[in-house]
Amino acid sequence: MLDHAYDSFSKKGTCRDRFDHFCLDNASWLDNYSFFAAMKKRFDGRPWSEWPEELRDRVPETMAAVQSECSADIEREKLGQYLFFKQWKEIKDYCNSRGIQIVGDIPIYVSYDSADVWAHREIFKLDGEKRPIAVAGVPPDYFCSSGQLWGNPVYDWDALRQTGYAWWVERMGHSLRLCDLVRVDHFRGLVAYWEVPVHEKNAVHGCWVEVPTDDFFGQLSSSFPSLPLIAEDLGIITPDVSETITRLGLPGMKILLFAFGEDNPMHIYLPHTYGRNCVVYTGTHDTNTARGWFDREARPEDKERLFRYLGRKIRSQDVNWELIRLAMMSGADTAIFPMQDILGLGHEAQMNKPSVAHGNWAWRLLPEQLTEAVTAKLRSMTETYGRGQPSSFV
Repeated sequence: MLDHAYDSFSKKGTCRDRFDHFCLDNASWLDNYSFFAAMKKRFDGRPWSEWPEELRDRVPETMAAVQSECSADIEREKLGQYLFFKQWKEIKDYCNSRGIQIVGDIPIYVSYDSADVWAHREIFKLDGEKRPIAVAGVPPDYFCSSGQLWGNPVYDWDALRQTGYAWWVERMGHSLRLCDLVRVDHFRGLVAYWEVPVHEKNAVHGCWVEVPTDDFFGQLSSSFPSLPLIAEDLGIITPDVSETITRLGLPGMKILLFAFGEDNPMHIYLPHTYGRNCVVYTGTHDTNTARGWFDREARPEDKERLFRYLGRKIRSQDVNWELIRLAMMSGADTAIFPMQDILGLGHEAQMNKPSVAHGNWAWRLLPEQLTEAVTAKLRSMTETYGRGQPSSFV
């Protein structure tokens, strides 16, 4: 489809001025990305580290020659980006005109085989052959004795500091243009991150490496006086991470599905313990749905704690709305619900299963699923608990 669009674009020149303007405004990332994407196709998807050495190392003369030789392929990639961002802007403008804000997500790390690493190797810990010397992960914990080895290259924060964190500033600015709020995934990695030597088979033999957090966020604050972020503070959260989130005034996350796993009346995920500056979710893309949790994961004692908290027993088909009600009633500034929970869907609708490589991100919302009965119930609950006002984060 994109090939047909490009052929038509090349012949008719439709929207050429707007396209050229887009390319100029986004040149700092678009030029590298479109070149990278065209080369991935040219070399049958091989990682950039296996490209011819002159391209791998971005030798200027070779880059210029290939740019000329593959100009149509590169421009086709740019057109795909132009069309996407044009359509995205139309969606965002429509949502904003209806009082709807879009929450985006920025992963802390990028893939090794990406335009980011290929074009900005100096800000990652790579060896002379441009391969990672250390990778990201998280240390062993109660749930996983070998930790998690993610495999992403880690940042060279000293090199980033010397540039004024330019790559991160541009990345954050781009995300904030796309969305109204941005959730920073694995926020703790911006305070201290778990670094594992690249030859290790698991994450056991890693170490914590501190990040120049204050300097980094000072630069972000200078670049963006309004910094509407949500700190994903799940997992191993040490006091220094909590103190940083509090000092920066960022809202953290509360997950209701995590609230009933132990006998602790002051559990941090129970709604009565929330302060205002947080965002409550029934669940996230990485958890089961509310009903899936109740049917498949909750132990009898977990259900009993939920019943005790609600003051009554409930059925599986009611758990989604009961958790939504708890979130709405809480003191959290913002409440967010997966559409699967609004619809009362089960485990089959879980968006993502961490550590499972295939079958994720396949669920789709169909037009007929969002019925008037569902929207009326959500509207009524929103009005009852005073959740109709815009978030204070924007």
